[in-house]
Amino acid sequence: MDAEASELRARLAAAVHALNHGGGHHHDPSARLAANQWLLALQRSPQAWGVATSLLAAPPPGHPPPPADLLFFAAQMLRRKIQCPPAAAGGCPTPQEVAHLLDALLLAAGRFCLGPPRLLTQISLALAALALRAEGGVDGLFARMRHLPDPAVMELLTVLPEEVVQDQSGDTGVDAAARCRFTRELMAHAPAVLEFLLAQSENTAAAADGVPLHERNRRILRCLLSWVRVGCFSEMPAAALAAHPLLTFAFNSLQVSFSFDVAVEVMTELVSHHQDLPQAFLSKMPYIREALLLPALANRSEKTIAGLVCLMSEVGQAAPALVAEGSVQALALADALLRCSLAHFILDSDAQTEKRNAAQEIFSPVFSSLLDALLFRAQIDTDVHGTDGELCIPDGLAQFRMNLEELLVDICLLLGAPAYINKLFSGGWGLASQSIPWKEVEVRMYALSMVYKSFGDVIGSYSKLLASSQSNIKPLLLFCASGILKSISSNACSLALRKLCEDGSSFMNEPQNLEILFWISEGMDAGNLRIEDEEEIISAITHALCSVLDKELRKSSLARLLCSSYTAVEKLIDIDRDQSLRQNPAAYTEALNLAVHGLYRMGALFGHLATSITSSLIDDDTVLVLLGIFWPLLERLSRSSHMENVSLSAAACRSLSSAIHSCGQHFQILLPKVLECLSTNFLLFQRHDCFLRTAASVIEEFGHKEEYVALCVRTFEALSSAASISTLNSSYTCDQEPDLVEAYANFTSTFIRCCPKEAIVASGSLLELSFQKAAICSTAMHRGAALAAMSYMSCFLDVSLAAALESREHPSDGSPGVVLAQILARCGEGLMSNVLYALLGVSALSRVHKSATILQQLAAVCSLCERTTWKAIISWDSLCRWLQSAVKSMPSEYLRQGEAEMIVPLWLNVLHDAASDYLHSRTGDNVRNNHAYMQGKGGRTLKRIVRDFAESHRNAPMPCPS
Repeated sequence: MDAEASELRARLAAAVHALNHGGGHHHDPSARLAANQWLLALQRSPQAWGVATSLLAAPPPGHPPPPADLLFFAAQMLRRKIQCPPAAAGGCPTPQEVAHLLDALLLAAGRFCLGPPRLLTQISLALAALALRAEGGVDGLFARMRHLPDPAVMELLTVLPEEVVQDQSGDTGVDAAARCRFTRELMAHAPAVLEFLLAQSENTAAAADGVPLHERNRRILRCLLSWVRVGCFSEMPAAALAAHPLLTFAFNSLQVSFSFDVAVEVMTELVSHHQDLPQAFLSKMPYIREALLLPALANRSEKTIAGLVCLMSEVGQAAPALVAEGSVQALALADALLRCSLAHFILDSDAQTEKRNAAQEIFSPVFSSLLDALLFRAQIDTDVHGTDGELCIPDGLAQFRMNLEELLVDICLLLGAPAYINKLFSGGWGLASQSIPWKEVEVRMYALSMVYKSFGDVIGSYSKLLASSQSNIKPLLLFCASGILKSISSNACSLALRKLCEDGSSFMNEPQNLEILFWISEGMDAGNLRIEDEEEIISAITHALCSVLDKELRKSSLARLLCSSYTAVEKLIDIDRDQSLRQNPAAYTEALNLAVHGLYRMGALFGHLATSITSSLIDDDTVLVLLGIFWPLLERLSRSSHMENVSLSAAACRSLSSAIHSCGQHFQILLPKVLECLSTNFLLFQRHDCFLRTAASVIEEFGHKEEYVALCVRTFEALSSAASISTLNSSYTCDQEPDLVEAYANFTSTFIRCCPKEAIVASGSLLELSFQKAAICSTAMHRGAALAAMSYMSCFLDVSLAAALESREHPSDGSPGVVLAQILARCGEGLMSNVLYALLGVSALSRVHKSATILQQLAAVCSLCERTTWKAIISWDSLCRWLQSAVKSMPSEYLRQGEAEMIVPLWLNVLHDAASDYLHSRTGDNVRNNHAYMQGKGGRTLKRIVRDFAESHRNAPMPCPS
């Protein structure tokens, strides 16, 4: 060995030692990092081939062998280099080098056939990877394999099929054709492999090859498992397979603890791959039950129990028809089946009714025992309670319970509902001499509720059929009413109630049915249900009440339904008069929670009324009665200190928005009070964005009316004066308050889109300020905040262009077009700069479409004004100046060399064409085609260059524009 190679080996040994042993006694992290970097570089170099193979070769006489970790690294490095593409592996070895490498690896496999085990595995994996890549590699390897010791042959045969079953980690550069060729060549040797394994299994001489007998048997099973997975028995007749000695060997290995787990895997794979095997396995079931399962249960051997259950479940899944015949062997197997495949087969069987009933009767004791076992397993085995006083259920147990639903329903159907319920209530808890086992009671009630949930799903699915008969309505309503009270089944029964009220609405006006509906609604005052379920229930009942034919009864019924949610809110308001309740945090929190639920229920009622009001099913008198109940209560609540609570204010705003959308014109007289309440509360609680969102809903509904211009402008002014809005002057602040940014941008978009011209003229300074803030917020890292700000700028530009098109012939100083053009003239440079900055960094791609649209709209405004007397305010030259200034102000490190000089002329040329597209889309018949501007060549080209800019600057940091 020359000096250079010796030095490289020494450096490699030192690096591996530093990596694995921390670089010495002081465990210097930098030494480990440096070693890792050097080893990665070596692995990519051509020199790695030689140094790795030399390490695996026998050392010269008188030299100690390399340490085990160095040998392992050398074998692993060779495997990775073989699996990597040539460019990543430091070049492709020549055919002579490949032959030399094959010889070296085979010699190493023989040398290390007795260990260390993981070293032999790495060498075998390298040989398998080499065979995969060479034409005829498998045949060549098998020809050379006969000269290896048996342990080396066994390990190599074990890893070879893994190249077929799954792509190895990091194994790249092998196409599908090469892998198919490898598979064909490998399977041609399957008979020889099975003969080798059979000979090894029959060799009972202890340590004949230096490997203990129990270890050799385990290796045989591992090798057999690999070949079973690639279909080594696929060409063998069913009878021959069932009688094959290797199957007997695998079955006998189930009785040996050292090889039990691998034997289970082998048998499971065989059963799942070969449909004729379950019959043969079933004949051995009584023996397995008596000799393996029952002793394991007695000894609490979880490993054996789990393995046998897995295997027997696989048999049940593979051949349920055999099991359902009810033979002695099938009954023995059924004792361990913990899945519902058997139950499904019996219940869904197409066999004659008598035969199916006979099967159910035969298996009833099995499923009764299974129910007992499941109830025992599903019990809560902890006494830990949460803050709400409820028992804490561990996540694993909660998931196990949820997985039981289908199985419990099948057991209920097999046993029959009376027998199932009797089974659940047969605990003898009524005896006075016994203490009540509450955990057992709880799990049995859970099992009953779970079946209740499933039956609720069935009622919802078949509601049209079930609700077609009036005699069904009352019992179905009662079923839903009782199921709603149980947390497990509340959602399913809520949905079922909705479907019943929709499909059976013509029968709901019966007094007894109405009383059941009111009983359900008034029972929600406890606040035990999810808000989503309560909203579903109220919507269902509202639908039913709207179908009541008698006008007075309909009006009084809807008022009663609304009042059922009224009480909880009123109780909370009354707390302000009794401060003692404030001193009890638990009581106050409960009162808040109940009020929140009540407000959401009110909102659900008004939300569902919208359709009925539109279709004239609900008259004006009924709407006024409901508003007379709702608004005074909400007004009192809005003036209370409780609105400080985020959840309560959100619920109040949600119900108010629903009422506004539903009642429409009936709310007009209340508008001044409504907007005053919203503005006042936002100024008091400036982090509650729900007030901004609800104000936007009011503007959207009524802002177009000229009589409300002054009211809308006052509201805009009040909301914009809040300190939380004033501080939105940097992207950092926007990222701290993304919900507030989105809500304010939504409000300003609604204002400029819905309000009359007079409102726009009167609020020019407010619009300019909001536009500047939106430009800043467009550079925020938070995607939602940035896109909301961009949406407002796009809306602003669209309205500006519409105003310019409308008044370009006769512009006046006080027109909306002039006001908006003046705002753009003052804010255009900042807009352009912020849009460019928004296209930098990893978040930029999500903003490409909005940015391209804004630039196209801005170019269209400038192009249009160029042709009018507004040219003195804003023109094409303005756009040119803004773009030049924005590019010039960007730090040089964010642009490539020469990019600044290239961007301005390229973008201006594209913007000119894009502006023409946009103006064309806004004239004549094109106005009806939304987004037609994006279909023109100029618009498409603009979007492409904007995307290219964003993609080429993805790795740039996200700076704040100055």
